[in-house]
Amino acid sequence: MKKGTMGVGGAALFTLCAVISLDTLTAVASIGVCAIGWLLLTLVVFVIPYGKITSELSTTYPGQGGIYDWVLRAFGRRWAARTSWLYWINVGLWMPAVYILFAGIFVELFAPGLSLPWQVTMCIFLTWLTVWICNLSADIGVWVTKVGASLKILVILLLGGGGFWYGMTHGMANEFTLSAMLPSASNVSAFLPALVFNVIGFELVATLSGEMSAVRELPKSLFLSIGLTAGLYLFSTVGILMALPEGEVGLLSGVVDTLRILFADLSLGALMVKLVGGLTLLTLLGNMVAWTMGSSRAAAEASAEGELPRPWGKLSQRYGTPVGANTLTGLVSTAVILIHALFAKSADDLFWSLFAFSSCIALLPYLMMFPAHVKLRLQDPKRSRPYRVSGNLMVQGVYAGQCLLVITAAIILFIFPGLSASEVDWHYSGPVLCGVVLTLVMGEAVVKRASENRNQTHKMDQAFL
Repeated sequence: MKKGTMGVGGAALFTLCAVISLDTLTAVASIGVCAIGWLLLTLVVFVIPYGKITSELSTTYPGQGGIYDWVLRAFGRRWAARTSWLYWINVGLWMPAVYILFAGIFVELFAPGLSLPWQVTMCIFLTWLTVWICNLSADIGVWVTKVGASLKILVILLLGGGGFWYGMTHGMANEFTLSAMLPSASNVSAFLPALVFNVIGFELVATLSGEMSAVRELPKSLFLSIGLTAGLYLFSTVGILMALPEGEVGLLSGVVDTLRILFADLSLGALMVKLVGGLTLLTLLGNMVAWTMGSSRAAAEASAEGELPRPWGKLSQRYGTPVGANTLTGLVSTAVILIHALFAKSADDLFWSLFAFSSCIALLPYLMMFPAHVKLRLQDPKRSRPYRVSGNLMVQGVYAGQCLLVITAAIILFIFPGLSASEVDWHYSGPVLCGVVLTLVMGEAVVKRASENRNQTHKMDQAFL
């Protein structure tokens, strides 16, 4: 992409494509009518402060490293390297979950009875298609994310609008009373993490600051995308719950099940289910392209600074895209898919545990990002801030603390969905927890290796001088 060609609308669509996740859309609706209250509460307590903090950081410290740059300035090389590792590896771990779901929906819609080996082959093909797109120029990648965002909006409008129509013509499937819509902890512990995961990624567009026509306009893009995201999630959640009773909203095949109910009375209902379901599949590809582009750029920036090993920093000579980090993402995803194939009896056997594991990794970098905002206010108070979060330092601490509390709760509930120790299912929680610990240990090894390489290079330079 030519420098300075992405405007407010393009940046908002890129962010929308990264943030809105149709793969967990029905997981939020499955909470029940109280999901409406939880969405609004999450918007006020987490999303708005998160958007403000991201706007200040991205305009005050613009650069293609994004979250890596901010943590580097606040807490130094080692913590920045850890953050960059987690930010990058989560995509390689999340991608298999998304494409396993893709294969499952594809089979249900278009190829019933397709064997598991062919589904695995499909997942691997999609992984490397994603890598190939991201290795091309940023123009291509951003175009794919724009199409993905547009399709997400269309699918959500169809889901929500269809739900409203179904509820009006067949009667409401649930009661939308004020008491029913208020947040309730009775059945939310397993699905609140998915709700939080559904609203992260607003900072990702900061890695494309070099392509923006005016970085100062980034807050407009962020808050436009926040408004659209909140509105679309609320619209789709209400629509789904108008058509399906709380207990009948599925977690994985929920979108397809909802479509079948919504279009059951139409003469072309089966065709509509396939058409909208096919569009949903395309949005999953767009989602992974957006996250791979952003995370790989941050990893390449970290590699250029010596915080990650050199392979992560390899750039395309023609396009300047981070082909090294992209390719490594593809290798991680392929390995996880093949491991999944050895243990899974069907395409969705391990989806939720794999999704929970990768989501924990995705949330961990934010434990450093929000404190970095407060730290940079303390150590760099005189820097010009084109966008400044209003309030004194105590207000900044409250905003950061709110966000940290939400992220921490989501991580804990991803690993331990039960609210009490007696409800812990170690057959589920054990592998997820072990996966998180193993990823952290691997990250320490990678960061240590990069540090040794950097020190060795520095000694050689000193000797040469």
